[in-house]
Amino acid sequence: MSSSNNNINSVFYADSYHPIQAGSIDGTDILPHDNAVLRAHLCSNAALYDPLGDPKIIGDPYRTIFVGRLSHLTTEHSLRKAMSKYGRVRNLRLVRHIVTGASRGYAFVEFESEREMRRAYLDAHHSIIDDAEIIVDYNRQQLMPGWIPRRLGGGLGGRKESGQLRFGGRERPFRAPLQPIPYEDLKKLGIPPPPEGRYMSRFQVPSPPRKPRRLVEKEEYSHKRSSAEREDLSQRSSSMDRDEHRRKTGGKQDSKKRSRVEEECKHGKSPEDMSEYSPNSTPTGRDHNYKWSSSDREEHYHSRSAERGEISQKRSSRDKEERSSKRHRHHSRSKH
Repeated sequence: MSSSNNNINSVFYADSYHPIQAGSIDGTDILPHDNAVLRAHLCSNAALYDPLGDPKIIGDPYRTIFVGRLSHLTTEHSLRKAMSKYGRVRNLRLVRHIVTGASRGYAFVEFESEREMRRAYLDAHHSIIDDAEIIVDYNRQQLMPGWIPRRLGGGLGGRKESGQLRFGGRERPFRAPLQPIPYEDLKKLGIPPPPEGRYMSRFQVPSPPRKPRRLVEKEEYSHKRSSAEREDLSQRSSSMDRDEHRRKTGGKQDSKKRSRVEEECKHGKSPEDMSEYSPNSTPTGRDHNYKWSSSDREEHYHSRSAERGEISQKRSSRDKEERSSKRHRHHSRSKH
């Protein structure tokens, strides 16, 4: 009796999707109980639905939550404001009717990190947005193997008045079977059997799937590589900026120097006379850079010419003496 009471309060959740199992309250049905389940089963067998074929799907599915039962008055702005309480919203897509543009009552919200997604998954479930109680689940469309959407007869949850309840999800989990489990029939259909001995309580929250280790390492590597590339690019741009600044400042200094030369020339001074006022010119240099008159230049030229003539005469006389002394020594050797 105690074991049957435990089974009544025990539940389990689906890790993969099978339309016939989703239509069963305890996950042990081997025949579809309505036409919608049959349609979903046919679509699954014929592979008519591609969960990754939607061109509007963007973002990381491991950081994305599904938000359902939204009010038709809820807009992107109000939904973003409500979800921002749980983390930084990166992308948001409110699904709308393709013809009328009206809200279909559900949306996908991507967060900046997986931790923020899990926080919203735990805390935003059954919260109120625009006077409507919402439900929150992980992105089963991309992460649950074998997924078939509601429009093709699949999906999860549902309301009692619709007559098409689907079990195995967060809102309506499978109940622990009270009848013997048909393992052989379930195996033929490819339906996973209930996890006997590993049931959960209705108050326990199922954990969404985690990103595989290889994908995490790949993201970390790409992030490090992009960071290194950004750092290298920033260093190159900074060096280019410094070179450009040097060129600009050098051009300004050259233009200032040219303008100063032109100004000095206007006042009757030659470019050489500018060194008189330059801070790097020596006092001796400044003494020799004054403006000479024509007579001074002529006198200086003659004095320099006279000096050069004296030097050349001294050289020629010294050369003559050396040649005569060589001839004398040669003549004296020949006599002996």
